[in-house]
Amino acid sequence: MSTPIQSLTPRISVAPMMDWTTKDYRFFARLFNPNIIMYTEMVTTGAILFGGANRHLDYNNEEHPIVLQLGGSNPKDLATCTKMAQDWGYDEVNLNVGCPSDRVQNNKIGACLMAEPDLVAECMAEMRNAVDIPITVKHRIGIDDMQSYEEMLHFVDTIAKTGCDNFIVHARIALLQGLSPKENRDVPPLRYEDVYRLKQDRPHLLIELNGGVKTFAETQEHLKHVDGVMIGREAYHNPYLLAELGQLWNLDMPNRFEVMDQMMPYIAKRMEQGAPLSIITRHILGLFQNLPGARKWRQSLSGGNAKTFADVENAIVNIKDAMQRTEDYIQNKQAES
Repeated sequence: MSTPIQSLTPRISVAPMMDWTTKDYRFFARLFNPNIIMYTEMVTTGAILFGGANRHLDYNNEEHPIVLQLGGSNPKDLATCTKMAQDWGYDEVNLNVGCPSDRVQNNKIGACLMAEPDLVAECMAEMRNAVDIPITVKHRIGIDDMQSYEEMLHFVDTIAKTGCDNFIVHARIALLQGLSPKENRDVPPLRYEDVYRLKQDRPHLLIELNGGVKTFAETQEHLKHVDGVMIGREAYHNPYLLAELGQLWNLDMPNRFEVMDQMMPYIAKRMEQGAPLSIITRHILGLFQNLPGARKWRQSLSGGNAKTFADVENAIVNIKDAMQRTEDYIQNKQAES
C-alpha cells in the first residue's frame, strides 16, 4: 500500500521525461524507494481523447504514488482528461507549462503558456472543478522576454487564485526562439534563488524545485529552502540515487542485485505480453552507475545477439548471467583496492 501523495513530506519526484519515464522505467524506479512520486511522460489531451486512452493512461499498480502530466490549453479538454485520470486511479494530475519544444508550442502547449497566465488559470480552474484529486502545475521561471522574478510571481499568483497551491518550478528560463529543447535544459543558467524567493514570498504555497539536481547532498540543501525537489535525468542515468534519497525517510537502501531479482518477474511478464526485451532493458542500463562494474553491466545487456534474448527463458538466463558477471567484477575490483 503506497503512502497517500498528499501526506508525503518532503515531496521528492522523478520528472516527466518523454520516451524515458515510461511505465517500464517507473516500475523499475519504484523498486528503489516507495516514497518517490512518479510522473508519466507528458501526454497531450488530443492523444488521450483521440489516440486511445488505454494506450496513454495504463500503468502498473506498483507505480503509486503516480502523477499524470497533461499537455494542453483547452480548458474543457483538460477537464475531461483530468476526470479520466481520476477514474483511472491516478493520485494527481499536473499541467505542463514548461516544455519548450517547437511541436508543443505550435499546439499551444508547454512553456509558451507562461505568457498567458489567465488562460492557464482558466485551465486549472476547470481541472480542479472536475475532480477531487490534487491538480498541480509545472512551469519555468520565465520565457523569452519575460525573465524577471516579478513576472513569474504574477504568473504564480494568477494561478493560485484558482485554489491551486502546488507549483513545481524549473529554475531556468526557456528561450523558445533560438534554442532547442535540449539546449533549454542546459544553456540558460540555473536561478535557484528565484525559486527560494518564491517560497519565502508565498510561504502558504507548496513549492518544488526542478533543474540540475544530481545528488542526495544537493537535494538536502534545496530542501532547506523549498518543500520538494524534482529530479530529472540523473534519476534515469543513475537510478540508485532514488535509493540514496530514501535516507530522507530513514529507509534502508536496497541492494542493486535484490532490485534486479524483483525486476525479473516483471521482465518475463512484459515479454510474454509481446514487449521486446530491449525496450525494457534500456531503462536499467544505469543500475551500476558510478561503480566499477557499470560498463560491464551495460556491455552484458547490450552485447548479446538477437537469439540470446529472443524468448523469455533465454532472456532471464542471460540477464542473470550478466548480473553474476557484474557482481564478480565488482568484487574483484574491491579486492584489488
